[in-house]
Amino acid sequence: MLSGTAPLAELLEHSATMAAFDTAPETFADAIVFQAMFEIGAIGRQTSLPGGLHPTNPPTMVVQSWRCPHSAWGAFSLLQLRVGCRSGLRPRGMVQVCIIDNAAAAEALRARWGFPTQVGEVHLDVNYHRVALVASIGDQTVCEINAVDPVPLGPDDVSFATTVALAHTPRGDRLVQIDTDLVVTRAERLRLLPFCGDARSTGLHHAVVAQTPVAASVSRGAMTLQALRFVNRPEDMAFTGTERVG
Repeated sequence: MLSGTAPLAELLEHSATMAAFDTAPETFADAIVFQAMFEIGAIGRQTSLPGGLHPTNPPTMVVQSWRCPHSAWGAFSLLQLRVGCRSGLRPRGMVQVCIIDNAAAAEALRARWGFPTQVGEVHLDVNYHRVALVASIGDQTVCEINAVDPVPLGPDDVSFATTVALAHTPRGDRLVQIDTDLVVTRAERLRLLPFCGDARSTGLHHAVVAQTPVAASVSRGAMTLQALRFVNRPEDMAFTGTERVG
């Protein structure tokens, strides 16, 4: 079984600090979720993950973006760059870059769920013929993606891997399991075009390079960030390193 080989110090630069685990759920009405998957080179599949996570085969990077017009902190748009992996037998996406355009939401997501948020610009434009996503910090374009030719999907045809984020917590450095539920009212798949941008200086491991486009989808519905339930010691496998916090 392959396991990650990245030293924790390489992964902690943008990590959040959490004072507690007892956060309440938050629901975002009328959310739009865009997800795009790319294969990455084999060299990045282990070197971008801590020892407690296992790379997928083929290795992947998943881009996930939210546009939430309603939240306790006001409207916001968010970008995640995640490395595909498994925790034990379960599929996960380890978020290494998270950019958001609302400072209050950025602080809440860092403190309550452990997202490694950075404030920047995120533009997610959904049209009848394409989806365009651009995210930047200052003058640097971190991510630019286009997907075209949408085809309708059923509400049950879309699923998302659970997010994990490496954070400083009351129990030390931990992989925080972030459960998100989306009640889909409309979904489409799209033909994904090549990835553009440079995210390495914002937290994406230098060995993760998006190569072949795989698939993309855009979904609409009510999205809920659930209360925290589990964390994992980052260098231990899930079978021995999982801790209940809920």
